Amino acid sequence: MSAHTCCTDNREEVMAQSRAALPEFIADYIAECCRDEKSASHLISVLHKVQGHYGHLPRPQLDAVAQLLQVPIAKVTGVATFYHYFRLQPRGKYIISICLGTACYVRGAERIAERLMDELGIKFGETTKDGLFSLETARCLGTCALAPVIMIGEKIHGNLTPDKIPALIEEYVLEAQKDKERTDVTGG
Repeated sequence: MSAHTCCTDNREEVMAQSRAALPEFIADYIAECCRDEKSASHLISVLHKVQGHYGHLPRPQLDAVAQLLQVPIAKVTGVATFYHYFRLQPRGKYIISICLGTACYVRGAERIAERLMDELGIKFGETTKDGLFSLETARCLGTCALAPVIMIGEKIHGNLTPDKIPALIEEYVLEAQKDKERTDVTGG
């Protein structure tokens, strides 16, 4: 080797960057998992911790998990996209779940869904650009007598018609504005 030959092994640097991309408690958890012969078997639990911290699985953190666990990124993203629980995109402040169970469907849930998508400008599984709303489906919300129903956060809204959707959305937009104003005033 000549004196001008450069070393290309930057493993230490990559591992340090990967560790820095994650909160310390997650990086420490991964280090603990790596002491196990089958460290890759901890991938799902690691992804749960990452999503628990960020609310979703951001790409830089998926890359960091792959590096630290020494698992191919294709496997990490494969697991993250296979399981319904994991989300690759942030969710909105308000999660709107529309019931598509039999009672709701028969009573017009499909029209409610169409109106929600039109009003919000998103499809199922998406989040509005302002980060306020995410739209999801549910098989049953357990309130069939109120069909069709949607749940926003933890609150059930029943006996809906497509015409009631704009006012309902506006109610949550105003609530978010009030929350923001309170936060701006208190500085927290």
